[in-house]
Amino acid sequence: MPTLRPITADDHAFVLDLNQRNVELLSHLDEPRLAQLVEWADRADVIEHDGRRAGFVLTFAPGTDYDSENYVWFGERFGDRFYYLDRIVLDDGFRRAGLGRAAYDELERHAAAYGRMVLEVNVEPPNQPSLDFHHGRGYVELARLGGEKQVALMALGLDGPNRGRSGAAPGAQDAGAEDAGVQDRGDA
Repeated sequence: MPTLRPITADDHAFVLDLNQRNVELLSHLDEPRLAQLVEWADRADVIEHDGRRAGFVLTFAPGTDYDSENYVWFGERFGDRFYYLDRIVLDDGFRRAGLGRAAYDELERHAAAYGRMVLEVNVEPPNQPSLDFHHGRGYVELARLGGEKQVALMALGLDGPNRGRSGAAPGAQDAGAEDAGVQDRGDA
């Protein structure tokens, strides 16, 4: 089983390298931006397996200064009732080993206090493995943002009768809910 532990300064080179190897699915990250995100993040963790660094995760609670368009979109709709998974990335050698699922289990338990976990997945260019992974966990698409690069904004309700549903705010689009059945961005 993997463990999640806080990112330290010694992990920055690993995180930046792994992010760069997956930059087509993520946003660019350099040392100053990483330090800023770690400061704002609720969780900025390295995923370890058998004592080896396997990946990393960044999550944000409501009310931070995080300037992501996607994070702001969720905040405008859900107030303080969302927990944003910005990115989770696994090294190629650790994919398809259940580490992503185990990390999601822990993150969703943590996010339950906020009522829903939210994230975005690339749809143009498509990240079909990530879309399939999230649909399999019960995430539903609420909306799409972007132009040439488009993302699906997704949510999983984590409280009471909304467990496993989007937990969408009244009036929010719940497109794709009938089809629910990597942000894993790293193909957990």
